[in-house]
Amino acid sequence: MALKVNWQGVFPAVPTQFNEDLSLDIKGTQKHVEALLSEGIHGLVMLGTIGENCSLSLDEKIQVLKATNEVNKSSVPLLNGIAEYTTAGACKTAAAAANAGVDGFMVMPGMVYNSDRRETVNHFRTIAKSTDLPIMCYNNPPVYKVDITPEMFEDLADIDNIVCIKEAAGNTSRITDLFNAFKDRYLIFSGLDDVALESILLGCTGWISGLVDAFPRENGLMWDAAMNGDWEKALEIYRWYMPMLHFDSHPKLVQYIKLASSEMGYGTETVRPPRLPLTGKQREDALKIIRDSAANRPS
Repeated sequence: MALKVNWQGVFPAVPTQFNEDLSLDIKGTQKHVEALLSEGIHGLVMLGTIGENCSLSLDEKIQVLKATNEVNKSSVPLLNGIAEYTTAGACKTAAAAANAGVDGFMVMPGMVYNSDRRETVNHFRTIAKSTDLPIMCYNNPPVYKVDITPEMFEDLADIDNIVCIKEAAGNTSRITDLFNAFKDRYLIFSGLDDVALESILLGCTGWISGLVDAFPRENGLMWDAAMNGDWEKALEIYRWYMPMLHFDSHPKLVQYIKLASSEMGYGTETVRPPRLPLTGKQREDALKIIRDSAANRPS
C-alpha cells in the first residue's frame, strides 16, 4: 500500500542565491523562502533544476536545506531535489538530506547518462529502498533525455514510498495516460509552467512552479481560481502569465527565472558557471516581457 502524503497545491522550485564571489548567500535564500511562505505557497522544492542542484557540493546542499528548515519550521512540506550522476551518489544525498530534516525527495534520473527502462527503474527503485521518506519522480525528457514512461511506473508501482510523479514532458496527453493506467496510485503534479492550467484541468493535484518565484501572488490567484472551478478567471490570469511561463521551458530557465525574481525584488541574477546571467538582446527582450507583465498584473 502506497505511503500517504499531504502534497497538493503550488510548490515553488526555489532558486539558490549566491554572493558576488559565487559563495552561498544563505540569508538571501532564506529571505526568498520567507517571502514565498508569506504569500501562501503550499510546499517547497529546494535544489531542483532552478536551485542549481548540480552546481553545489553535498555540504552546500545540506547548508541550504538546514537554512530552509530554520524559516519553514515544518509549515509546509519541504522536498529536496536529487540530481546526481550515480545511483550511489543519489542514495548518499538522500541520507544526508533526511538528516537535515526534509520531508521527501524530488528525484531525477541519473544525470548525463541516458539510461534505458531497466536502468531507469533500478535507479529509482534503489534510491527508494535507501530511505523511508516519500519520493516524487521527476519526468522531464526534453531536459534530462530520459523519459520515465507509464510502463516504468508500472514497474515501480510496488514501491510504497514512490508516491508522486512530476510530469514535465510537455505532452499533456501523458497526464491522462497516467490517470487511466494508475487511477489514484500516484499523485500527479504538473511540472512545466506553460502547460500548467491544462494539467490542473486534467486532474493534477499539484504544480511545481518556477515563475511563482517572481509572481507568487498571481500564481496563487490562478491556482485558487482553478480549484474553485472559476475557469474563466483562471484562464484570464493564465493568458496574462503565459509570456513569462514560456521561460520555464527554455534551456536558460534558471537565468530567466532568477532575472524575473530579481526584477520583482526577490534575490539576484547571479548564477554559477557554466551558467552566466543573460546579456544583450536576450536579457532586454526578457526584461520587456517581465516589466510589461508587472505593469498589467491581475488584481
